[in-house]
Amino acid sequence: MSQVKVLEKEIDEARRTISTDGYPMSIGELTNLYKDGELIIRPEFQRFFRWTNKQKSTLIESILLGIPIPSIFVAQTETGQWELVDGLQRVSTLLQVQGELYENGVKVPALELQGTKYLTGLEGVTWDNADLAFRLSDVQKLDIKRAKLDLKIIKRESSTSTKFDLFQRLNSYGSTLNAQEMRSALLVAASPECFSWMESLSSDPDFRTCTQLSERLIEERYDLELVVRFLVLHNRPEQKIKLSLLRDLPQILDAEAIEIAESFPNGVDELERVFKETFRIIAESGGDKIFKKWDVNKQEFKGSFLNSSFEVFALGLGYLVRNNIKHRDDLLSVVKDFWSRPGMSSGFATGRSTEARLSEFMPLGRELLKG
Repeated sequence: MSQVKVLEKEIDEARRTISTDGYPMSIGELTNLYKDGELIIRPEFQRFFRWTNKQKSTLIESILLGIPIPSIFVAQTETGQWELVDGLQRVSTLLQVQGELYENGVKVPALELQGTKYLTGLEGVTWDNADLAFRLSDVQKLDIKRAKLDLKIIKRESSTSTKFDLFQRLNSYGSTLNAQEMRSALLVAASPECFSWMESLSSDPDFRTCTQLSERLIEERYDLELVVRFLVLHNRPEQKIKLSLLRDLPQILDAEAIEIAESFPNGVDELERVFKETFRIIAESGGDKIFKKWDVNKQEFKGSFLNSSFEVFALGLGYLVRNNIKHRDDLLSVVKDFWSRPGMSSGFATGRSTEARLSEFMPLGRELLKG
């Protein structure tokens, strides 16, 4: 078969996995679907709704001026409802400006608009302000409710992985979501219960005591990133931690985290046991010092949380706990020995990829911590 024929066959097969539809819908109609429970915005997704009021106001400005809005993507569920796949910030803004947005069952305060480049008069205006001077007029409200959005619908006969792949693709084109936020959205789509379980692990007191992440990193959900890394990597077979098999770590984390979600709750009891036992041991053996750098010259722990230390000690200890292999109890001594190794006191990781570090540090951690 010629290469062109092979390509045609692949295109035909791939198209059959994706069934889509699309048509324009007014903002008023979309709002009614949301109020009737026919448009689903996962509560877990709403935590990614972090546009500033200036960005939200600019969207309303665009609608009032008739500027086209990018397409909204929804996936049809088995019950016929629509689940928002892409367009969260736009749809949430449109609901909030009307005072119709709910988060965890609680109504979000109506949006107070800010002045924009072309519409400075939006400053302080809301949908239903007691002061008529700061309330959108009936005509302006109708203009917003009658404005059309282009909806793209992934029909339920599409393959189950389609909406995951679509979300990744859409959010790789200039999205402000980081890798873990996109992964979280995929996990929510696969299993909200599994996502909540992973979040509960990120709130584990011992885990928090050990990692001591900054507010910025927690805001960016790096704590959840570390949970996913632990679950996916701690028991990875030795033959799968070679550099050549760790290429594109984010894709590995995505795929294997989704596997955990799709099989949830199967297997999670053991994962939770190992996770909690590992961080209990670390918390009792040195706490956040385990993940800091030991300054050989000054004989003190310095700085903040280090990925490299997490890769050596959390993943290494997790492997031993998972496989019931005796581990050393003097973790602080092991940490000091690690940082006393040749080359560790200087920029040992400079210019190295995460994958290169992992391929060296994961087996090293297992060996150093073995009792």
